[in-house]
Amino acid sequence: MDFLTNHLLTLILFTPLVGALVLGFLPNDKKTIRWAGFLFSLVPLALTLLLWARFDFAQAAAFQFQEQATWYGPIHASYHLGVDGVALTMVLLTTFLTPLALLASFSVGDRVKVYYMLFLALETGMLGVFLSLDLMLFFVFWEIGLVPMFFLIFQWGSPKGERRVWPGLTVPSRVYAAFKFMIYTMAGSLGLLLAIQMLGVVTGTFDLPTVIERWNQASGTILGFEAGTLKAVAFWAFAIAFALKVPVWPFHTWLPDAHTEAPTAGSMILAGVLLKLGAFGFLRFVLPLYPEQARHYAVALAFMGMMAIIFGAFAAWGQEDFKRLVAYSSVNHMGFVVLAIAAAAWAAGTEHATIALNGAVLQMFNHGLTAAGMFFLVGAIYERAHTRELKKFGGLFGHIPVYAGVLVFTSMASLGLPGLNSFVSEFLIVRGAWPVFNLFTTLSMLGLLITGAYILKGIKDVLFGPLTDLADHLTDLTAREVAVMVPLMALMLILGVWPMWLLEVINRAVGG
Repeated sequence: MDFLTNHLLTLILFTPLVGALVLGFLPNDKKTIRWAGFLFSLVPLALTLLLWARFDFAQAAAFQFQEQATWYGPIHASYHLGVDGVALTMVLLTTFLTPLALLASFSVGDRVKVYYMLFLALETGMLGVFLSLDLMLFFVFWEIGLVPMFFLIFQWGSPKGERRVWPGLTVPSRVYAAFKFMIYTMAGSLGLLLAIQMLGVVTGTFDLPTVIERWNQASGTILGFEAGTLKAVAFWAFAIAFALKVPVWPFHTWLPDAHTEAPTAGSMILAGVLLKLGAFGFLRFVLPLYPEQARHYAVALAFMGMMAIIFGAFAAWGQEDFKRLVAYSSVNHMGFVVLAIAAAAWAAGTEHATIALNGAVLQMFNHGLTAAGMFFLVGAIYERAHTRELKKFGGLFGHIPVYAGVLVFTSMASLGLPGLNSFVSEFLIVRGAWPVFNLFTTLSMLGLLITGAYILKGIKDVLFGPLTDLADHLTDLTAREVAVMVPLMALMLILGVWPMWLLEVINRAVGG
């Protein structure tokens, strides 16, 4: 038990990777691989529930269960893990969604072993970002997560469609989307790596708590540059890398392509967890390392968040591809998170900042649930109809009633209907941001209005109107598919009527 307590974070972090390695030695039987991969993904979830049970919620702002050992001595990099209330929330989201995504993947029939191995490796990469307290270790996991998702899109993406990339040259759309995803994220990572290296040189360590303390005390001339100028450059290196990952306007253009071409489970994890890595980066690194710069440039961040809310909503409203509609909705919903972070940066130390940050972290968790559910439902109907064009559906409410009921419920949660989860987080964000950026918040309400329009458009086109010939080929959700959605729907409802079980943790973490 002492070993379990002392190394609980390491076990959560590397159990999926061990599972991926074990899968490589199992017989190449699809059923065996599917169930083994799913069962391996339940182990980190069980360990996370144990972590939750042993977590000291009264000290949620402090790093707990820390593990530290020298990793690369010459540059003072260490294997340093720790979890506070914010990281705990994201670890719970990751370990909760991964088994559901793997359960949703039982319909995948091509190279099943490699597919499940990549998914488990991806889980380790995502968990490493949330658990790392060393900047170099964080960057390693930040980059590790790119590789499995690239191959999931590249190899298991949509088989249809081509994109023109050069006069006379076309490539499959999934190849285009995979490389666009990789190039965008790698471009942001380059500046991030350089800024991390600079922090290590200036502070003499990559250990995050020590870096924050020494970096904030640094003044005068640093490496031959005026401290304020160097900190501003480093701030934008971090901010752009994380903004690309969120993604926030105008860095969002890779997202619709990646979502549209990714396999169903890939979209569930991409929207459910991977987008949260960028927002988490703002909370874990940007606000503590660059409080003055974050306040100085908060208006710019708030403007980008507002634009993501408005243009994400209008872009979603204009889509005729069901999956692309849901993809643009992620830009819209994550824009609220960026708006809240900007408000917290401007009003740091005030009640408004605390309320905004509560809303931001809760919105990250809530959007993970609703986006994963929506992408799964789009994938479920695509597997049956082999099309995502909204105009080809219609009249399905009475034909596939279980699917229809689940879609309406999940759509209302995504819309922010009172009584369901998204309402609480969006209300907190608006309440926290309004006194700080009242103009941006007011304009963002236009995006909130259009959110209702595009959600209702999707429901209307799929479920209502005249029944099309396509309905003859459609069957209702299977027991496995219902098993994927029931846990998501349960949490959407629980967080809508009783959000305090999670908000209490978040509030103590962000309120210090």
